[in-house]
Amino acid sequence: MKKATWIGAALLLSALPSLSQARDTTHYLPFDQVVTEAVNAGRLDGSVKFYLAGNQPAGKVSVVRSGVTTSKKTNAFNKSDEEACSWVLQSALIAMQKEAKAAGANAVVDLASNYKHVEYKDPQKYECHAGAVMAGVALKGNLAIVK
Repeated sequence: MKKATWIGAALLLSALPSLSQARDTTHYLPFDQVVTEAVNAGRLDGSVKFYLAGNQPAGKVSVVRSGVTTSKKTNAFNKSDEEACSWVLQSALIAMQKEAKAAGANAVVDLASNYKHVEYKDPQKYECHAGAVMAGVALKGNLAIVK
């Protein structure tokens, strides 16, 4: 009986590492769709425009502050990865909008994902990392006045 207990305990303990390891799935998702959703919901007021790296605004661009970063996480429990990523990107954009307004800027240009300080530049997509419990987005961009 004692031997069976030890074998059962050993089998249980060997299964625990696989259960406790966190999932970290990288997603590359459409950016404009989330911006539109945030503006339509009133989370972004539309006064600050966002331009991913590779997209240039029409008009003269004057950079007010460069290298502005934000990193946000959100609860991903009981949400699809896409839902959690959309929500956390909106949080990051709200923070960028606040920074831009405080600096007198009306745009964030050369915007790139910056997860764990590794830049990902794409003119249409952003990078999001989703797990079973948390999702995260990090952004880096330049605050600018576009005339």
